[in-house]
Amino acid sequence: MPTGESDAGCIESYAADPVYWVKVRPLEVGRHWEDHGTWLRPPLPIDRRLLDPADSGLQVLEGRTRVGVLRGRLREQMRVAPHHQAWVGRP
Repeated sequence: MPTGESDAGCIESYAADPVYWVKVRPLEVGRHWEDHGTWLRPPLPIDRRLLDPADSGLQVLEGRTRVGVLRGRLREQMRVAPHHQAWVGRP
């Protein structure tokens, strides 16, 4: 999921240790990642054109930890689902 500059560092910090960020969540979150390879609740990114009409891509409004965990799990070759849901706000 491409994301705006203001999210990049935050999301990458979660991606650096996806196992930790799942462990500090309620048990059902960890079980869902293991059973389904995706997040329990879809994150909410918005189309960056809502912030700046000249911009493009997505800005994560809610769910940075989930997006970071997904990136980290992909990097570490942990189980991930082939598809993930997200609620996207568009202009």
